[in-house]
Amino acid sequence: MSLIEITPESHGVELSLEYATANNFTGKPIYARAGCYLHAEAEGLLCAAIELAAAWSFKIKIFDAFRPSEAQWVLWNHTPDPDFLADPRRGSPHSRGAAVDLTLLYQTGPKAGQELEMGTPFDAFTPRSHHGNMEVSIEAQRNRALLMGLMTTAGWDFYRNEWWHYQLFDARRLPALSDSVLNQGMM
Repeated sequence: MSLIEITPESHGVELSLEYATANNFTGKPIYARAGCYLHAEAEGLLCAAIELAAAWSFKIKIFDAFRPSEAQWVLWNHTPDPDFLADPRRGSPHSRGAAVDLTLLYQTGPKAGQELEMGTPFDAFTPRSHHGNMEVSIEAQRNRALLMGLMTTAGWDFYRNEWWHYQLFDARRLPALSDSVLNQGMM
């Protein structure tokens, strides 16, 4: 199965692939090479979300997309928390190229290029990261609802525990993939 590469040039998104840096919950890089890939069906929905976001003067910033199965094992071995990480024995929607972790950026005005306030950072493994959490500011609740509205209108499903995570409906129908499916591996 081939995956489609997502780049700022090809898709008009910003990439901040946190697992290629130490700026993630493990404190060390998981990927040796930053790369952003999605299954063709997911890439089509991402394009729809990008278009919807632009109509509202927002830009999409991606933290993670395809995550090789090998990377899922590294994350799980570090923090085996099924509320926030898929058990790699079952496979993650990320390892199927069927999920994306993202946020919104202001595209225009005095805040151009800044992330919208979401109440927690990406990968904050806390109940404050759940959709509908009332302990975050009203602004963050509104921004999460905006992000969810854009993404679900574009055809994505969401994961209730993570405001940043969106995936294909029935993602598990696709096979989990290893790093070997890429022409140039990430691991």
